[in-house]
Amino acid sequence: MVDTLTAAPVATPTRRGLPYAARLGIVAAIAVVAAVLVLTWGIASEPGSNAFWLLVNRRAITVVTITLVATAQAIAVVLFHTATGNRILTPSIMGFDALYVVIQTSMVFFFGAQSLTATDGVPKVLAQSALMVVFATGLYGWLFGGKRGNLHITLLIGLVLGVGFGTLSTFMQRMLDPGEFDILSARLFGSIANSNAEYLPWAGAIIVIVAVVVFFRRHRLDVLALGRDTATNLGLSYKREVMALFVLVAMLISISTTLVGPMTFFGFIVATLSYQLCGSAEHRRVLPFAVLLGIATLLSAYFVLRNVFSAAGLVTVIIEFVGGLAFVIILLRKGTL
Repeated sequence: MVDTLTAAPVATPTRRGLPYAARLGIVAAIAVVAAVLVLTWGIASEPGSNAFWLLVNRRAITVVTITLVATAQAIAVVLFHTATGNRILTPSIMGFDALYVVIQTSMVFFFGAQSLTATDGVPKVLAQSALMVVFATGLYGWLFGGKRGNLHITLLIGLVLGVGFGTLSTFMQRMLDPGEFDILSARLFGSIANSNAEYLPWAGAIIVIVAVVVFFRRHRLDVLALGRDTATNLGLSYKREVMALFVLVAMLISISTTLVGPMTFFGFIVATLSYQLCGSAEHRRVLPFAVLLGIATLLSAYFVLRNVFSAAGLVTVIIEFVGGLAFVIILLRKGTL
C-alpha cells in the first residue's frame, strides 16, 4: 500500500511561456530592487556620507534577516512537500512552531520574564534550535523508521503533539502575571524586528550548509517526488531519504522561528507560487526559484508596509493572513488533503 499522501503529486508538467532563466531573472531583479529600496529609501543624509552608511548598515541587518528567513522557509516547505507528496501540508503540522512557543512559555512560567533577556545570546539560540532538531529526529525517526513506519501516522501524531503543545502553552500563559504575559507575547509574535544581528552569522552558515546538502541530493529529491513505490523500485531507500528531509526541515524551521518567531503560511505561499511560475518540476530549478521568490516577496512586503502604511511590524501578520486565506482557497479547490 502506498504510504505517501498522493492528493497532489509534486511533479508537474513543464509550463510554456518565458524560459526558466528569464523567469528566474525577473524574480531576482525584483529581489535586488526591493533590497536596494529597503536599504536606501527615505534616508535624508547625503549619499556616501558617514550618516548615510550608518543607516544603511543598520537596515542591512533587516535585509539579511529577511533573506535568511525567506531562504529557510522556502527550502523547508519545498522539501516537506517532496517528503510527504502533498502540496497542502506545511512543516507546522509537525509541531515545530508549537514546540518553540512551549519552550519560550516554559522559561517565563518557571523562571520569570527576566529569564528571556538574561539567557539571550547565541548559546541559548543554538540550544533551542538543537532541541527542536533532536525532537524531530528522535520522535519522527522512531515513528517513521520502525517496521510499522507510516507517514500518515507520523504526520497525525505530529499534529496531535502540536495541539498538545499549544494547549500546554495556553494553560501556562493564563497563569502568568499581565506584565510577564506582555513580554512573552512580544517574543512569540512573529516579527522581523525580533532578529538579533548576533544570530545572523551562525544562522547563515547553517542555512548555507543545508542548501549545499540539498543541492547535492537534488537528483534523489526528483526521484523521491515520484512516490514511494516508484522511488523504491528505482533503488532509493525511501524511509531513510524521508527521515533525512525531516531533519533538514527541522533545522531550517528552527532557525527561521528563532530569528523572527513562528511563520506558518509564508513558506506555503512561496512554494505554491513557485510550482505555478517556475515552469519546471526539477528541484534544481524549483528550489532557487522559491528562494528568490521568497526573498522578493518578503522584502517587497516589508518595504511597502514600512514606507507606505508605516506598519512594518505587521508584515508577518498580513503575510500569514494572506497565506491562511490562500491555504483555505486551495484546499477548497482540491477538496482533499
